[in-house]
Amino acid sequence: MNNFEFSACTSILVGKNATTDGSTLIGRNEDCKAAWPKRFIVNEHQVLDKPQKFVSKDNGFTLELPKERGKYTSTPEWTDKYGVFEEDGINEYGVAISATESTYANNKVLGFDPLVSNGIGEEAIVTVVLPYVKSAIEGVNRLGEIINKYGASETNGILISDSENVWYFEIGSGHQWVAQRIPDDSYAVVANQMAIQDVNFDDSDNFKWSTDIQKFVADNSLNPNRHGFNFREIFGTQNQSDAYYSTPRVWYGQKMFNPEIEQDPESQNLPFIRKSKQLISVFDAQDFLSSHFQETVYDPIGNGTEAQKHMFRPISLAKTQESHVLQLSAKYPKEIGDIHWLLMGVGSQSTFVPFFAGITDTPKEYKYKVGHDYDHESAYWIFKLVGILIDPHYLQFNEQLKDVQNQLIQQYIANVNEAQIASLNEKQNLTELANHYSFKSANLALTAYRNLAAKFITASTDFSPLNYQQDLNL
Repeated sequence: MNNFEFSACTSILVGKNATTDGSTLIGRNEDCKAAWPKRFIVNEHQVLDKPQKFVSKDNGFTLELPKERGKYTSTPEWTDKYGVFEEDGINEYGVAISATESTYANNKVLGFDPLVSNGIGEEAIVTVVLPYVKSAIEGVNRLGEIINKYGASETNGILISDSENVWYFEIGSGHQWVAQRIPDDSYAVVANQMAIQDVNFDDSDNFKWSTDIQKFVADNSLNPNRHGFNFREIFGTQNQSDAYYSTPRVWYGQKMFNPEIEQDPESQNLPFIRKSKQLISVFDAQDFLSSHFQETVYDPIGNGTEAQKHMFRPISLAKTQESHVLQLSAKYPKEIGDIHWLLMGVGSQSTFVPFFAGITDTPKEYKYKVGHDYDHESAYWIFKLVGILIDPHYLQFNEQLKDVQNQLIQQYIANVNEAQIASLNEKQNLTELANHYSFKSANLALTAYRNLAAKFITASTDFSPLNYQQDLNL
């Protein structure tokens, strides 16, 4: 295992009939280290003379890939020393993947089916699946077949969608997995624990599973229940760490979308699937990923006691590298209907920028090959810097930040609306449209955050502990 073994994320999945505009939504915070830059690139469509071989720098996982690769967006690391870790993207066929949500299996399961050291893991999933599938179910099937043949090096949750379907895929051990289609009228939030509950083996339209999972569980006496097949209870953990680290984030997400339901933030029995009280917008999903227990005593920057403010691990935190919501709509051409909303840095302090899936390039600041340390040319660091400046002066700067964030959202909405209306004109070049409006939104965000950083740096000069209110005439 590499040094990313204990990285953690928070995810949201929303079916098309549970959203305000009929689009599907999958989103996730990629959390690892407080300083670990990311890039955003477009991988071009490729047709090779012969199949290529993928070899993971992370663990040596090897797979022969098809000769043809579809175009797709992705967010690789600043370095490929440990592998590519492309994490999230949308391909030219209208399929989105976010990988992965780190999960944890219990010792008994792993004792009977250990993880495979050179099996597929987080580092490789987007790279070897997303460019080669033309629907969400193809993505589920391709990943499942790879695990069946090569095994998995980690237990993970993977989000896969198209404009009609949203799937959550969970790896429970070296060779065992299940996937569940999120009902069209429902949503799910996941936070570093096995989430899928009752698996219906008579419903292959909404569930997929590894070939011998039922036999594996039965032969090894792994099912703690007399009836049914609860994947979470068979493969997952239910310990004190879950109660403090994972379940409170699920609790808060369900509190946001179902405020009428009273639940315990430490409960080990929160449901995987919920129907929200109201329809969920893409901005609601973004707000969830940017949240930190606001309006509760558990908010780290709230009014609770010191013990309460540090009791639970928040959703948005300093170790977020990037956050994304992948929005897919059947109302418009894929080039414009599919949007990769991307936030660099800390969710609550940054902004989700809309990039249309039809783009052929990204702004130089986003694809800039930054090193590990601060670099003013990098989009990651442009957004991250504002958060760093705010942290010691939250009361002084937060309202200015919120004003800028709100102004940007209004501008994004206008840009997306203009682009989508224009896309319905048959004479419109969709690639040009996607590039123009994506770059327009990105440049607005980069300029706003550069200006905000300049203001905060200037204002911070007056907050020094060496400051003294002297007579300016002396």
